[in-house]
Amino acid sequence: MSESIGLGIAGFPFETSADFFKWVELCEAGDVDSIWTSDRLVSEAMNLEPLALMAVLAGATDRLQFGMNVVVLPFRDPLILAKQCATIDFLSDGRLIPAFGVGSVAIPEWSATGRSPQGRGKQVDEMLEIMSLLWQGERVTYDGSYYQYSNAQIAPVPVRQPLPLWIGGSSKAAIRRTVGLGNGWLAGIQSPAQIKPVVAAIKAEGLRINRPIDDDHYGAGIGFRFGSWDEPVVQDQVARLDRFPELDSAKSYLAVGNAEEILETLTTYREAGISKFVLRPIGTSSADIMNQTEKLINEVIPAVHQK
Repeated sequence: MSESIGLGIAGFPFETSADFFKWVELCEAGDVDSIWTSDRLVSEAMNLEPLALMAVLAGATDRLQFGMNVVVLPFRDPLILAKQCATIDFLSDGRLIPAFGVGSVAIPEWSATGRSPQGRGKQVDEMLEIMSLLWQGERVTYDGSYYQYSNAQIAPVPVRQPLPLWIGGSSKAAIRRTVGLGNGWLAGIQSPAQIKPVVAAIKAEGLRINRPIDDDHYGAGIGFRFGSWDEPVVQDQVARLDRFPELDSAKSYLAVGNAEEILETLTTYREAGISKFVLRPIGTSSADIMNQTEKLINEVIPAVHQK
């Protein structure tokens, strides 16, 4: 089983766009596997739209892969989204990692757009089926409860066939969706103890229908900081995470300390079945984010990527 470390951002933790691109250059020059961004359409805080960002990264980098953590499907159109993903993958020579979910009932997009989350699971299943067919270059005729198409086709198609399709969520429906329609799973805000039974359930379902997920296609996002737990920036993160009732322990979700301590936290995720680590730098400024990233590249990534 191969392991990899990517870097993620939630919001926009930089003072300027120029600072962001300096960070991207640092990731590209280092041994960072991929860059991931969260999806938030409605927010007072600055958040980049994932598909637009992926398109920019396709032209700004030559090596890095990039993915979304995760795009909430019910607010998108499957034909447009399939076309966007295919275009980005084509122009980047196969470096896009699409990751999708149904979205929590608590996110503000529902009320802001006057939509109901009811039935979103069935809607997402239809979207994934349609997009998977379009990505294969097929003419799609589809008569579903939410979408109807007649001889729809896109070009170009993704370079990678099949295009990697990562699914988020831990419900029974999400597990079924991951195994039946996807080929990778991305954890949400969950500790290793919460992740372990989900990974086990996905593997059991894969065996049941003879469609296993590769061992290196299980991912989790983890906040990290070279520093100490009593730093105000870390305490702010802990306080924010403590507001998530589904998370059993904020401290188990974060990797804080020196390189050895951060690697120990990754080991707990590895033992839960995770092989793709999406680490989010916890910082107070663009310079701090750069410093945290440099330390990760120099002190942690070599220990994981050389396994």
